[in-house]
Amino acid sequence: MTRPAPEPSTRSGLLAAVGAYGLWGVLPVYFLLLAPAGAFEIVAWRILFSLVVCALVITAARRWSRVIAIVRRPRLLFGLALAGHLILVNWTVYVYGTLSGHVVETALGYFINPIVTVLLGVILLRERLRPLQWTAVALSAVAVAVIAIGYGQLPWVSLALAGSFGLYGLVKKRVSGGADALSGLALETAWLVPASTTMLVITGAGAGLTIGQVSLGHTLLLVSTGVVTAGPLLLFGFAAGRLPLSVIGLTQYLAPLLQFAFGVFVMHEAMPPERWAGFAIVWAALVLLTIDMLRASRRGIPDAERAQRETPVAERI
Repeated sequence: MTRPAPEPSTRSGLLAAVGAYGLWGVLPVYFLLLAPAGAFEIVAWRILFSLVVCALVITAARRWSRVIAIVRRPRLLFGLALAGHLILVNWTVYVYGTLSGHVVETALGYFINPIVTVLLGVILLRERLRPLQWTAVALSAVAVAVIAIGYGQLPWVSLALAGSFGLYGLVKKRVSGGADALSGLALETAWLVPASTTMLVITGAGAGLTIGQVSLGHTLLLVSTGVVTAGPLLLFGFAAGRLPLSVIGLTQYLAPLLQFAFGVFVMHEAMPPERWAGFAIVWAALVLLTIDMLRASRRGIPDAERAQRETPVAERI
């Protein structure tokens, strides 16, 4: 007996999800092409050009009424301000990690992010974990300890990425019912205009800005940071409306996997035995977390609860 062919909407949703996470996975390549621009300059332009792209898309889609509705809700608006500053930390650490030769460490941060999100749910939301979830959290702690012992210090880039993105996810879940992804990103980046301007002033007064100084291609790459940021988000929003949560949860591992492969096989970053051991333990933890997610899906745990605990951070557009 042959299986029925997947519906066109499911196929297109899967392609969109793979495209979104695939693009996020190759971001290290893109950011390295922006050298000699530093992390501050790259993040500042990313904020400003993302705001421009969001404004253009919102105008084309005639969605300004949604943005205005959010602005009229102070609590929601300030929630997006908090989310924006958390993503500013995340973006800055990620770009710094990439440019400073810590691509593998950034990959580790996004591998452990789902587990950190689960742990934050326990600490901040008083959620109750199932046995496999507790096991995954414990294994992740062991993995970080193994890597830290091998390095002689904690993997701060990984922990900062996972922590900032986990907190960002919690804030976004609180406001996701009142803000679609596109409007949310537009307002988050709007809140960050003062910070990005300050970053550009500091960079200009120090090493100097590189935009318009290196080559036309380099300038176009910097200008494209807005499209590179908004594009995957739009793809993910398309996918989220067409795929089950369990499928979305599985595809999220594509991005850190690509980052890890790039760091190891292209950048030839050091992978001593303790690092391999740490990653192996993390992957085992993720297998357990995925099994738990699939079991929960089959048992019929309500979608709202599963979304709160297990889905990657993004919302329907």
